[in-house]
Amino acid sequence: MSRAFAVLDSFLSGRPEQTHGEITRATGLAPATVHRLLAELTGWGALERTGRGRYRIGLRLWQLGAQAPGGRELRDVALPFLQDLLQVTHEVVHLVVLDGDRALYLEKLEAHPDVVVTSRVGLRLPLHAAGPGKVLLAHAPPECLEKILSGGLERRASGTITDPARLRQVLAEVRLQGFCISRNEMTEGASSVAAPVRGPGDQVVAAISVVVPSCTPNLSPLVPVVRMAALGVTRALQG
Repeated sequence: MSRAFAVLDSFLSGRPEQTHGEITRATGLAPATVHRLLAELTGWGALERTGRGRYRIGLRLWQLGAQAPGGRELRDVALPFLQDLLQVTHEVVHLVVLDGDRALYLEKLEAHPDVVVTSRVGLRLPLHAAGPGKVLLAHAPPECLEKILSGGLERRASGTITDPARLRQVLAEVRLQGFCISRNEMTEGASSVAAPVRGPGDQVVAAISVVVPSCTPNLSPLVPVVRMAALGVTRALQG
């Protein structure tokens, strides 16, 4: 069973579709083992095969995941506030949660945004390389940060923070200010404003962000609207 989980795990971190060979390399399993597991997972509906000889997550697995109460309840509570934020900004809006040492994108809304981002629902991305990720990391247990630092800070774009001391400083500022502004960190040409959402125990349970083009000279006007949306979700969760 652990080998089957390894195959499913290989679709995380920005790999929505993969070939047999790519899955074999990602998991380190024998090609014959991967072939057998792909057949079993496809037969059950956890994976499906596309017309190009590639595999992707199947509908049955998405249906099963949708039954997870925590994420579904948070999304349901947050959705009206995310929609309001979309109406105000007309840009990409995200709801992101902490998933181990990654940022998991729980929701993404967009109308006709001025910037193209690679995010999608279900995608897990590095915490240090995005605004909502840094908001979550700023309030995560210390061992989470230490684990990320020990693995090295991967550069995703020209503005990605790769210096541990600088990252610690930025995280301290996020905790103090209550929001995070990022430029060209996850995607070149994209900037964001993010703010924390707190649950019933006043712990940070998610982050909300708006993504705009990096050519936007002043992101300060977005700070109060993003914080207001995050506060609305917080009050709904705590009420």
